[in-house]
Amino acid sequence: MSLKEQITEDMKAAMRAKDSARLGTIRMLTAAMKQKEVDERIELNDAQVLAIIEKMIKQRKDSITQFEAGGRQDLADAEKAEVAVLSAYMPAAMSEAEIQAEVAAAVAASGAAGPQDMGKVMGVLKPKLAGRADMTIVSGLVKAALSKA
Repeated sequence: MSLKEQITEDMKAAMRAKDSARLGTIRMLTAAMKQKEVDERIELNDAQVLAIIEKMIKQRKDSITQFEAGGRQDLADAEKAEVAVLSAYMPAAMSEAEIQAEVAAAVAASGAAGPQDMGKVMGVLKPKLAGRADMTIVSGLVKAALSKA
């Protein structure tokens, strides 16, 4: 079953269970997926769906930071609930040790010599780690690895 089909089935289950918070989040996700399909006239594959989910999670995390800074814990809690629902569709996150191993392998494979080669290394890592690791953490590890080189 594709990720898109799984999301549709989960939406039906949330409707049957009358879980309005989960249903609202899944509907928002399906709307974003449909919008992308209509805009680009394509049928989304799992990688594209994961990219949409990842973007939505990042937006929610930014909102949580803003709401907490503004003293609106009620809104921050609502965003955290949405992040929890969206995170269920993401593949298992990689550990820091696994990410460091991938970074070391990518630096060696790309022949990167210093910080100026960061784009080359990130270009190798992004497709491998998309959805499985926070790219800001990966970027920091790549910078550290290249500054030693």
